[in-house]
Amino acid sequence: MRASMATRDFQGKTHRRLRTRLLEWYDRNRRELPWRRTSDPYAIWLSEVMLQQTQVATVIPYWERFLQRYPSVEALAEAPLPDVLAAWKGLGYYSRARNLHRAAQEVVARFGGKLPSTAAELLTLPGFGRYTAGAVASIAFGEPAPLVDGNVARVLSRLFEVEGLPGERAREARLWALAGELVQGKRPGDFNQSLMEHGATVCRPESPLCLLCPVREECLAFRHGRVDELPPAKVRAPPRKMTLAVAVWAHEGRLLLARRAEKGLFGGLWELPAAEVEADTSDVEATSHLARALGVELSLGGPLGTVRRQLTHRALTLRLLRVEGRVYPTHAPSFQELRWCSPEEASALGMSTAMNKALEAAVAAGALLK
Repeated sequence: MRASMATRDFQGKTHRRLRTRLLEWYDRNRRELPWRRTSDPYAIWLSEVMLQQTQVATVIPYWERFLQRYPSVEALAEAPLPDVLAAWKGLGYYSRARNLHRAAQEVVARFGGKLPSTAAELLTLPGFGRYTAGAVASIAFGEPAPLVDGNVARVLSRLFEVEGLPGERAREARLWALAGELVQGKRPGDFNQSLMEHGATVCRPESPLCLLCPVREECLAFRHGRVDELPPAKVRAPPRKMTLAVAVWAHEGRLLLARRAEKGLFGGLWELPAAEVEADTSDVEATSHLARALGVELSLGGPLGTVRRQLTHRALTLRLLRVEGRVYPTHAPSFQELRWCSPEEASALGMSTAMNKALEAAVAAGALLK
């Protein structure tokens, strides 16, 4: 009994030292970021969503423009989804924007337009996982809610010499337990940000700056010479190869565009109408796939080139096919909406980077020339 109490007391003192040193370091060294100058929960939430999978430098101008266009939860909830996706254009991972929009509508409907203040309530909203709920609850509302992202996982793995591969249940449970213990105390939002900031700028994946680390003396990985070993690299599955036949249909200086269904790859986004085909599908057969997707008969004019893009989980090949038809469709079975647009008009729509490259390649190949 006495031994266990002594162990808990030692751990408590260690945690208090870590908290104190990280907060002092954060106060001196944190980057001046625009979302750190606001107490608006909506603006803080928006920053956390945008920062997922995206570099800070890229996010800053998007965050500022998005807030100008949609300055409140109510403004976002009232906006049509295609407009929201257009404002998100270029950030990628569009499911974030779709969930953001859905969550804003639920905040208005269920919480009177005010973001709930606890992680437990935030978790009931679309797009809120444990990390986002913990970040918003702690930073915006001061709840001692833990969070673990890639940066935090790396810092904690090294500090406490946590074993296991990323994604393993026991490892993740240990990291969340540590984060939950450490966040207890004053300034939980700043403490969570200190962990993330430390991982981003000092305790980096490669070439960590251990000599500048404020908690080096407490770090078990540093003490045991294992900083480069922890955490071990995540084993990623090779990206799945995916081929899309893309209809390039010109009419009076415009191209046919289609908006996808809300779910799935590029959900809710505009594109040159596309249909998935096998890599060895002939152009004629690919045109038949496109005809079924559009619900009209099409004739093949010939290939216009190929665009290749590497996505996170897919190696994407876009085969551009010039097509024509006697009937100009206004709706289609496989798409939510159709529209004839000039390239300039298309540039204002929510379109993935891959499809934007396909559009540019089609125009450069003479799609609008007879």
